[in-house]
Amino acid sequence: MVKNLFLPGFSQEKKEKNPGSVEFQVLNFTNKIRRLTAHLELHRKDYLSQRGLQKILGKRQRLLSYLSNKNRIRYNKLINQLDIRESIIR
Repeated sequence: MVKNLFLPGFSQEKKEKNPGSVEFQVLNFTNKIRRLTAHLELHRKDYLSQRGLQKILGKRQRLLSYLSNKNRIRYNKLINQLDIRESIIR
């Protein structure tokens, strides 16, 4: 499993200012998703990790839909920055 799969999306100052922001939470979920995806490529029958991945995907999707409803400009910037596909269902 690759441990250092971190996306440097935001600067260190922004993390210290507001770690509860939607962008920061989506960044953390994206890092976890990419780590779990790399893990599941090696361990295909790890069903507990698959369930955890599905739960994290759902949480990130709910946060992204909240952000798209509240501020579309921040949503588009975050989607482009993290290289995430835009959701069809909002």
